[in-house]
Amino acid sequence: MDTPAASLLETALRNMQPGGKTSGIPRIEVHVDQGQDSENACQYRAMACFILQGSKRVSFGDKVLRYEAGHYLVSALDLPLMGQVYSDARQRPYVALTLVLDPALLNELILAMPVAQDDEGSEPGLSTAPMTREIEDVLARALRLMDRPQDISILAPLVERELLYRLLSGQHGKLLRQIASAKGPLPKVRKAIGWIGQNFDRTFKVDDVGAACGMSRATLNRSFREITGLSPLQYQKQLRLLEARRLLISGDYNVSGAAFAVGYESSSQFSRDYLRQFEASPSQDLRRSGTLLPSRRAA
Repeated sequence: MDTPAASLLETALRNMQPGGKTSGIPRIEVHVDQGQDSENACQYRAMACFILQGSKRVSFGDKVLRYEAGHYLVSALDLPLMGQVYSDARQRPYVALTLVLDPALLNELILAMPVAQDDEGSEPGLSTAPMTREIEDVLARALRLMDRPQDISILAPLVERELLYRLLSGQHGKLLRQIASAKGPLPKVRKAIGWIGQNFDRTFKVDDVGAACGMSRATLNRSFREITGLSPLQYQKQLRLLEARRLLISGDYNVSGAAFAVGYESSSQFSRDYLRQFEASPSQDLRRSGTLLPSRRAA
């Protein structure tokens, strides 16, 4: 008899082509990839990512996480990361399922479950764990719905609730409860991240971020670093560099144009930061795009 994991892979590969994402199930996506030769910028939302085959490496600041088939990752925040996916040892494609987390549904489940006695302190906003047999069973049922689209509207909400229940009952329960809660530092750090995302291309002070999310400078710096591994200004720099790389690869900007577009005032400082972050110069990435165009703002 096939194991749940084997059935899961069979369903995913039968229904998805490499590069595919849509599953037809709300908040669930399936990713199939033959593997990548280098890191790529990716934006994580509040989500869970379950790897069914292959492995993935993500880096954020000086933090690096690598997780493989049979493991999953929970992200509590919108985080700009560098990620790279790998096929498995037999060169079979990377396959993963992601679930975008619904805070309202999480809160509904939390209220229905026995009260958990979480210790004080913040959880890292990005964390991995091995999948349990119960989680694999739920994922298998979720993907079987891809073969029966007429059942999705009725059964998908039930499957989503059970999957969130299994996650809340596991070692990421505290982090998920923090996502759903309006209390504690995580909601304020999420607000700070949203503010930085809207203002990353201009100069600001940490006090400006603190005022926007209702935290003192010291508290914001401490909570932000505990949850993301970076200071607010380091996070801003990460956003700038990832956006600059996207602009360069798109071919719409030259090096100085990309630097100024994301808020740098010095092209040379931009090049130094870029090389340190990506281990390649902006000019090298521009040449890889196969385009050398005059600087211009994208339409």
